[in-house]
Amino acid sequence: MNALVALCHFCELHGPRTLFCTEALHPPSPDPSSQVGTPVPGDRDGDREGEGLTMRANSSATQRGEMCEGCRSLPASHPGFVSIDDETGIRFLSHQHPRQSQLFSVVRQACVRSLSCEVCPGREGPIFFGDEQHGFVFSHTFFIKDSLARGFQRWYSIVLVAMDRIYLINSWPFLLRHLKLTIHSLQSTALKVFDSEQGGCPQRALRMNSVFSPAVFPHQRSGNAARSLTSLTQHPNLWASLHCSFSWLLKASGSRLTEKLLEGAPTEDTLVLIERQTEQEEEMSCWEGAEGGGSESQLLQTDSKLGLLCEASKSDDVPGPKFKSLRHLRQVLGANDFRQLSWHVLMGNQVIWRSADPGLIQSAFTVLKSLLPVGCVRSVPYSAQYEEAYKCNFLGLSPDVPIPAHVSSSEFSVLVDVTLKACQGSAAGEDEICALYQFTISSANTQPTDRGPTLLNKLEVALSNENLSVDVVSHCLLCLKEEWMNKVKVLFKFSKVDGRGREDTQKVLALLGATGPGEEDNVRLLKYWMTGLSKTYKSHLMTAVRGGERSPSQ
Repeated sequence: MNALVALCHFCELHGPRTLFCTEALHPPSPDPSSQVGTPVPGDRDGDREGEGLTMRANSSATQRGEMCEGCRSLPASHPGFVSIDDETGIRFLSHQHPRQSQLFSVVRQACVRSLSCEVCPGREGPIFFGDEQHGFVFSHTFFIKDSLARGFQRWYSIVLVAMDRIYLINSWPFLLRHLKLTIHSLQSTALKVFDSEQGGCPQRALRMNSVFSPAVFPHQRSGNAARSLTSLTQHPNLWASLHCSFSWLLKASGSRLTEKLLEGAPTEDTLVLIERQTEQEEEMSCWEGAEGGGSESQLLQTDSKLGLLCEASKSDDVPGPKFKSLRHLRQVLGANDFRQLSWHVLMGNQVIWRSADPGLIQSAFTVLKSLLPVGCVRSVPYSAQYEEAYKCNFLGLSPDVPIPAHVSSSEFSVLVDVTLKACQGSAAGEDEICALYQFTISSANTQPTDRGPTLLNKLEVALSNENLSVDVVSHCLLCLKEEWMNKVKVLFKFSKVDGRGREDTQKVLALLGATGPGEEDNVRLLKYWMTGLSKTYKSHLMTAVRGGERSPSQ
């Protein structure tokens, strides 16, 4: 990530000051002119004495002369801290100031603004500001307890400066979550020191009993108006710890969001995935706000739980036999049972699997989910009790879980019971799943499933053609889904947004090729897939209608 993280402090004597800064240096691109050993003019790679960590700004001498104990983190002779990412070759360098004079002025301005005019209500918390010229800044201000400071606290901020505004805004929940961990660690450590000092010599009573003079107020505290952060926290390796924290933050922020080349507009699946990720991060931020007093370990446990949930979704990590593709599932179940099961999936009915093997169920759901848009998928991979259809359309159960009577008699559900075969002997060339398990599919549905929908008819033609590889069939399914998702958008715009009548809607269905054989199934599929449209698309249509925007085709 092309960004820079800095810890800033409002000094009582000198105002806003930068205390500690971490930046990422990317490896230089191969340049034929620089391979002969002669440094390129203007390139700092030719002068890497001490890794170039000391500040090279023209005003460095003046700044060091004006520094007090509270304004200084590392002495001028300190070489700084360096961490190297072996995977990418990126070096993370930390010192009191950036190594480039241009960055020094940018960070200096961000520091001043974060501790003066750009503050949130209550003065503690995150805020975003910046412009194209000086960069954009994510700033989080906070207080550190100090028994010798005015008001018994000192004001600090952590700023992250980047030129990419969209990237920084999209990273807001992630940055806020992890900066809170660092801030909470600093505050809790300083609070222990504060309580210890107050217990030994209470400053509040001492100040109330002493004569106050504004002219000599700093000297009345024996020069302790400028205490360093190391003194406030009594942390022997404070700056090394902050270097590790800031370096990890830059690395994680850079690998968390990646650019991807898209041909044309983003698909509905892409939009839905982005919306779900945003909602998850907002829920995490709300949870942290509600649990403001939670400890660092609790927050870390929450992050690990989210990671475990993500890992649980990967069926490859679960041992045992698995379904590899739709063609594999069709071969195991048989053509008729596969069509019946796929028909229920496409119609939006609840698909229930009961088995003692969670990995098998998970792999089956992974394969069957590819038939639907992402927005139509609501899955409970494995549960010890039945979940209603409004909660999930894919439900995995253990073998001893009973199915309610109203579900067994409903035509809007299908049950797949997976049992072990009595004689588990595999013949030559027999599939491993077929050798172990027996599948029984049952449903109260009486409608014929051999007419439509058209999408399923075309998919079965592709699956039955052995000359087509699995990858080709997958691309074929993707094209079919995009074709029918476009029809869904047209129907949604025509019927829901414009509010046209039934007769006009029927004409549109005929124009879309949804009439004829299997018309009932096609219409049912289109209506069900409407529920999978992204909120972004629906909002765009409604906004366009309210604003009077009409395309030439309308």
